[in-house]
Amino acid sequence: ATCGHGCKYGECMGPNKCKCFPGFTGKTCNQDLNECGLKPRPCEHRCMNTHGSYKCYCLNGYMLMPDGTCASSRTCAMVNCQYGCEEVKGQVQCLCPSGGLQLGPNGRTCIDIDECSTGKAVCSYNRRCVNTFGSFYCKCQLGYELKYTSSRYNCVDVNECVTKTHRCSLHAECLNTQGSFQCKCKQGYQGSGFDCA
Repeated sequence: ATCGHGCKYGECMGPNKCKCFPGFTGKTCNQDLNECGLKPRPCEHRCMNTHGSYKCYCLNGYMLMPDGTCASSRTCAMVNCQYGCEEVKGQVQCLCPSGGLQLGPNGRTCIDIDECSTGKAVCSYNRRCVNTFGSFYCKCQLGYELKYTSSRYNCVDVNECVTKTHRCSLHAECLNTQGSFQCKCKQGYQGSGFDCA
């Protein structure tokens, strides 16, 4: 089986036919499936979509059970947690629906952890970290684009001279570089390359 465009989060099952891993969709399995929008809904109360998955949490006054359901709890109602709570040995503790969130100073609301600035996120070569609420993702560096080459997705250099996305003067030559470009005034002209006279 050959899939010309590849299957980003899935496997090739037949000529250009991808079988997506759970949590992903699209012709090349490159899109995150929003499980929170599915019918029937996967969570009893509230749902938070994550990259390739989802997290359930409960309304205030309820606590999340191991099977994902929400059970009424008088103690949780008194604590007033943002995302539901759990009771451990008689102690009530507020929960955050993602590992990328942490309990704030008040012990009831969740605040985002910026994985990009704390160094918790590791992005591969030519990719930069983008923080999201409760998570992060890796995006190609500026001057690079995601392309399917040699049976996997890579960030490859954009040739600004070919794509005409450079800002060189009409009287300059465009020279492509890794992740960028340079402008050099043609013979008989002088200047920065962006302005030639």
